[in-house]
Amino acid sequence: MTSSPARIFGLRTILVLVFAFLYIPIAVLVALSFNQGGLPTVWSGFSLKWYASLAGNAAILSAALNTLIVALVSTAIATLLGTLLAIGVEMRRQYGSGLEALIFAPMIIPDIVLAVALLSFFSMLDFTLGLHTIILAHVVFNLAFVCSVVRARLKSFDWSIVEASADLGASAVTTFRRVTLPVILPAVVAGGLLAFTLSVDEFIIAFFTAGAGRASTTLPMQIYSMIRFGITPEINALATIVMAVSITALTLSQRLNRGVIGQ
Repeated sequence: MTSSPARIFGLRTILVLVFAFLYIPIAVLVALSFNQGGLPTVWSGFSLKWYASLAGNAAILSAALNTLIVALVSTAIATLLGTLLAIGVEMRRQYGSGLEALIFAPMIIPDIVLAVALLSFFSMLDFTLGLHTIILAHVVFNLAFVCSVVRARLKSFDWSIVEASADLGASAVTTFRRVTLPVILPAVVAGGLLAFTLSVDEFIIAFFTAGAGRASTTLPMQIYSMIRFGITPEINALATIVMAVSITALTLSQRLNRGVIGQ
């Protein structure tokens, strides 16, 4: 059944309004990060001085370094464990819905609930809060996302080639390195990029599991502490940089995912 021109026009109008509602505030933030004046809502000319001022801000540079450390370390651990978990689950397909729920629970549990649970767990173990607890907390929820991406690739994996490799005398490590890993590598990289993006952007869990002081402050936490005193073009510039890094990593992850799903 063909749609009438009025119906098509109405649907397109709704689509335009939805995208405008979503992306106009982001576009305004990016534009005002290049604003020459100090007022965050009044345009007074193009300038890069707010980006230059970020390079001389010790607190922001320290937070950026902490964010990079947390993202890289937690991504590496979550990618390794998530890949092994995905392979283990797919090799033993006789699992119930309970195991499936346990694997993906961190993806659906509200961040505030997971943050309080992790804080309580660290307190029970008498852990001193710091970058190490943020990393462990990020591994918890990133692991589920990596496992999900890798499992999507393993759904179409031919396990008979693994059996053939074993029949030819290859060890389990050799089989994984020469057979399994090359096939699933795009999914592993995509899962790692997704985990990196989530770790860079994450605020609530980092806020609850971080220690006191600048030593464990991440960029989202730094932005939160700055925004309490009002929005400035410097905050807009910092938010633009974080958003650009996240979009780049997410785009690469989606491109790799598209190739994985298409295979």
